[in-house]
Amino acid sequence: MADLLVQFLQNTGYYMADYRHCIMIIVGCVFIYLGIAKHYEPLLLVPIGFGILVGNVPVFKGLGLSIYEDNSVLSYLYFGVTKGIYPSLIFMGIGALTDFSTMIARPVLMLLGAAAQMGIFITFLGALALGFDPKEAASIGIIGGADGPTAIFLSAKLAPALIGPIAVAAYSYMALVPVIQPPIMKLLTTRKERLIRMEDPREVSKQEKMVFPVIAFLLCCFLAPAALPLLGMLFFGNLLKEAVVTERLAEAARRPVIDSVTILLGLTVGASTQADRFLKPESIEIFILGALSFCVATASGLIFAKIMNLFLRQKINPLLGAAGVSAVPDSARVVQMVGQAEDPTNFLLMHAMAPNVSGVIGSAIGAGVLWSFMV
Repeated sequence: MADLLVQFLQNTGYYMADYRHCIMIIVGCVFIYLGIAKHYEPLLLVPIGFGILVGNVPVFKGLGLSIYEDNSVLSYLYFGVTKGIYPSLIFMGIGALTDFSTMIARPVLMLLGAAAQMGIFITFLGALALGFDPKEAASIGIIGGADGPTAIFLSAKLAPALIGPIAVAAYSYMALVPVIQPPIMKLLTTRKERLIRMEDPREVSKQEKMVFPVIAFLLCCFLAPAALPLLGMLFFGNLLKEAVVTERLAEAARRPVIDSVTILLGLTVGASTQADRFLKPESIEIFILGALSFCVATASGLIFAKIMNLFLRQKINPLLGAAGVSAVPDSARVVQMVGQAEDPTNFLLMHAMAPNVSGVIGSAIGAGVLWSFMV
């Protein structure tokens, strides 16, 4: 009887746990706290945080419980991550939620979304300098776009072993947009620039909005065919939204589909952060590079907006450049918040959505370009 009791105790997680599991469980609890108490991207941080808890309960190898064991329940759910299924479905939902009117009305604002992608390529070079191989460096670089699904998609294709730290870093910085961006925005702009008012954009016709996803899809995917799985779904979702006759499908894409996929993506990405695979020096380097890339992306958008104002007759508020990172719609909301701190009657949110959604497109194109070079 005593032997059975000893064997039972040795089979428990309490016996098998070490300090690494404790560290990761604390990290998971912090994510859950930030999501619930601080409202930092709760739809992302709560599933990821609980997934971290799930992935760091010690289990015996061979029982089919770990996400990295073949034929386990978690491994089947994780299939959607490793094959790029979940990110593509999320892009479809984003397309069904997005109104491209402001970007269509003033296409010049798309340049701000393109400028912010500098963070991707600067981080790529930084990762190479730290000794990561080109495929890993490309996956790490995408963190600079502040686009979690794109970062996961490219990591799954080029550096599957790094999906956990890259995904956690990308979503962490997406959640911390209201903390990270405002100091950079105030540092790189003057009060006079922050007070610039934007003229109301022209009204975009329904026909323009229906034609846009088709034309944009063809232009973008002919430029970067490797971005097809992401941009194809993004523009398809938007076409469903604008076509009216497919409103039922658009409603499904922007609610039950994207919500269900977000749950599965967050939970399985969190569960992939097993202590023995996650707590490595490379993870720390990835987090540092991710923070720097996010700052570079924000600064690039702001600086490029100031450069544009040297040539534009109708000046734009440089704060819009910070919305070029593709954390939709949080970076656009931060632009609104910082702008209204200077002038409560200045409304920038609608204008900020143009570089914000173009940043989504830009990060997907950047991922496609990097993937095509690494194949």
